[in-house]
Amino acid sequence: MCGIVGMVGQGLVNQDIYDSLLLLQHRGQDSTGIATAERSGVFHAAKAKGQVREAFRTRDMRALLGNIGLGHVRYATKGTASNEEEAQPFYVNAPYGIVLVHNGNLTNTRELTGELFHTDRRHLNTTSDTELLVNVLANELQSVISGPELDAAQVFQAVTRVHERVEGSYAAIALIAGYGLLAFRDPFGIRPLILGIRRDGAGAEEWVVASESLVLENGGFEVVRDVLPGEAVFIDLDGTLHSQMCATETQLAPCSFEYVYLARPDSVMNGISVYEARLRMGDRLADTIAKHTPREAIDVVMPIPDSARPAAMQVARKLGIEYREGFYKNRYVGRTFIMPGQAVRKKSVRQKLNAMSSEFKGKNVLLIDDSVVRGTTSKEIIQMARDAGAKTVTFASAAPPVRYPHVYGINMPSRHELVAHGRTIPEIAQELGADYMVYQEVEDLKAAILEGSDITDLDMSCFDGRYITGTVTDEYLAWVEGTQTS
Repeated sequence: MCGIVGMVGQGLVNQDIYDSLLLLQHRGQDSTGIATAERSGVFHAAKAKGQVREAFRTRDMRALLGNIGLGHVRYATKGTASNEEEAQPFYVNAPYGIVLVHNGNLTNTRELTGELFHTDRRHLNTTSDTELLVNVLANELQSVISGPELDAAQVFQAVTRVHERVEGSYAAIALIAGYGLLAFRDPFGIRPLILGIRRDGAGAEEWVVASESLVLENGGFEVVRDVLPGEAVFIDLDGTLHSQMCATETQLAPCSFEYVYLARPDSVMNGISVYEARLRMGDRLADTIAKHTPREAIDVVMPIPDSARPAAMQVARKLGIEYREGFYKNRYVGRTFIMPGQAVRKKSVRQKLNAMSSEFKGKNVLLIDDSVVRGTTSKEIIQMARDAGAKTVTFASAAPPVRYPHVYGINMPSRHELVAHGRTIPEIAQELGADYMVYQEVEDLKAAILEGSDITDLDMSCFDGRYITGTVTDEYLAWVEGTQTS
């Protein structure tokens, strides 16, 4: 999971990209980068470890010249979070010069690495799958170029070849020096990408592509549509939009975890409001809680802020139980789920949340969280509730048990680190220190997200073990578990 944005404007785009990355900061906090291009084809780039506000100085922004650009916030799922060389964007100097950012996870990196070295004769300097992707794109673009100038048809032909070679999830944005901005999405649309337009004071068109719709709304852009699975859009330097379907077989099956946790609630993805989906999760979770938990065992309902709040409000309303805010959140600590390493996550929980004893003392408390993955955060939170005086603690998850690795862009590489793997729900409750444990049903989560939508399927692989691309084998999962850490 990362956040990406690309813009084609009439004037400098550096400030707009910076502002967009601030809005996407929840999608990654390991590193960030911006690249811009002048009409002449000259690239300018700045990238660094840490969050957006820490990374860019005034001198960096002044150097980011050009009316076309892209940006990235990184949450490491491949490679090493601490390696500055793996901060995006990535650059190759031929053909023309390409700068690329990528959100997702490629699942055939072993095969691609061998092909790029032995067949394409290309050098890789990191273990990042984004470096793989930009080199595959560059190689395919080089192979289709004919004539003195690059045109949209050749760009789309190259993307078609990328789809034929690359497996996994990928929403990508690239700058091609002297020609324009390219954005494309994998044939299953697993990771989000949305297109928007606005007009400047003279009525000229300006374009944006981004991970979430809130970027468009904040920047005064009108939503055009989501980039379709397998589609590529190319915006030339004059601001003319070209688009084409570049994959032969496509199916929209977005990642369910976007709606559970990753996306901001004020975004709309694939036509589905994240906030409304979370409300529906709460409605369905309430039915499951009522089925498995005695009513007298709950005095108050409390959310784990912030992403669980909509579900918790609906649980309280539907069960007719008082809703209270028992945890105060420190806004200056990042999202613990996307922090690398269990020790860092555990330490950060108590820095991030403080339990107010006046809300807990002597009460039977129902805590609602968006999901339970490793259990590190949940265990700390339950203990905090007990330390604050809770009589009993019931813990409920708006998502089903996470029992399988996630290989499409969320950092869950090993099933052995998942608290639900190999445990029954009562055993999970015991491991976490809860009196009762309740999970959303898999089909209820799917129904809650898709209600009112034309979409018929989701990637729910971390919940049900069904990998939507059909290319993930047991051997690959074993390799991932043996070579990657969270």
